[in-house]
Amino acid sequence: MERKNKRLEDLARSGSPMRIAIRRLLADRLAVASISFIAFVALVAILGYLITPDSTPFANNQHLQLATLKPGTKVKFLLVRKQHDVKQRNLIGRMLFGQESLYDEIPVDSIYIDGYKVYAMEYNPIPESNAIVREFFLPEVLYGLDKDKKFLADGDTLIVFQNNGKEARVNMQDAKDELFRSRIIERRFWLGTDRFGRDLLSRLIIGARISLSVGFIAVAIALVIGILFGSIAGFSRGFVDDAIMWLVNVVWSVPTLLMVIALTMVIGKGFWQIFVAVGLTMWVDMARVVRGQVMSVREKEYVEAARVLGYSRWRTIFRHVLPNILAPVIIVSASNFSTAILLEAGLSFLGVGVQPPAPSWGTMIRDHYGYIIMGKAYLALIPGFAMMLLVLAFNLLGNSLRDALDPRE
Repeated sequence: MERKNKRLEDLARSGSPMRIAIRRLLADRLAVASISFIAFVALVAILGYLITPDSTPFANNQHLQLATLKPGTKVKFLLVRKQHDVKQRNLIGRMLFGQESLYDEIPVDSIYIDGYKVYAMEYNPIPESNAIVREFFLPEVLYGLDKDKKFLADGDTLIVFQNNGKEARVNMQDAKDELFRSRIIERRFWLGTDRFGRDLLSRLIIGARISLSVGFIAVAIALVIGILFGSIAGFSRGFVDDAIMWLVNVVWSVPTLLMVIALTMVIGKGFWQIFVAVGLTMWVDMARVVRGQVMSVREKEYVEAARVLGYSRWRTIFRHVLPNILAPVIIVSASNFSTAILLEAGLSFLGVGVQPPAPSWGTMIRDHYGYIIMGKAYLALIPGFAMMLLVLAFNLLGNSLRDALDPRE
């Protein structure tokens, strides 16, 4: 047993430093759980509209009569063919931007047919109130009709003039069978609906895409600016170092949230603006860490050797200094990722972040925090809980990376 344990310890210590760090990281259960959860959220966010129950752009299919339905509620829908052309996107387009539905979805309690007319009693959440009955022609439910000719009824046969120029002759009974077979569906809202009757699960999934996108782009901006200024300050010293650190201290002294709000007021509100605003406020952390690491590494023998060989300052920094300080940079990046997610959610909650109808976890909380005392707290708690888990996963991953990359371990 002692030999086996010693063999395992020798195996854990063998190999390159990166392989040793990876083995340490994979031996940490919390790290593996965090990586698995982040990978799952990233996969769901990438697939996006391909897996959401509501695949319309921004998951913004509203039905006010379905507002604040409880999780698991089933609703019957009548699908009425839209009478205008709907542009079809390819697979990548649908995944990234969603797809407008070919049908108008009408929530109904019951449907009956009289001749070639269809009567739909709309979903009524208040039983004692009067129900709304909507009337459609059977051909307009099934087909996109020519706006001038539409259709003719010839006994038990319908002559349909479609908007694509084609003409179809359909038996009345076959048309009724087609309606009940493919135009009446039942949909379950697994997480319920929001106050506008939109599917909460779909908006939660698309909101995850926005949160992860903000994290990736903001951290990338912070890495570029922070590494550039930090490495120049740490390697140059003197007046250049003093000037850069003065700028860092000025930015550091302004509260982060106020800085982001000020930047959004300057560059505007929107999807891409929030990425830039968050990234431009997070680079100071990276710059301070990189500067400290560069100041310690610049005195090493291999840096002195690069100077003696006549290598330029930029080559020395990017080829010999930066590769040896990646460990703390990776750790700070993991921490900044969770900070960016919280900043975006906070800005959206205040109304200066991602703008409606784009779904954001912060916007979802803002829209429904009043329901916490109305017996429907889950409307705000579900996106809040999702945000908490994602931020916790990045923080735990950062702690595990710190331990795995520590050369003293």
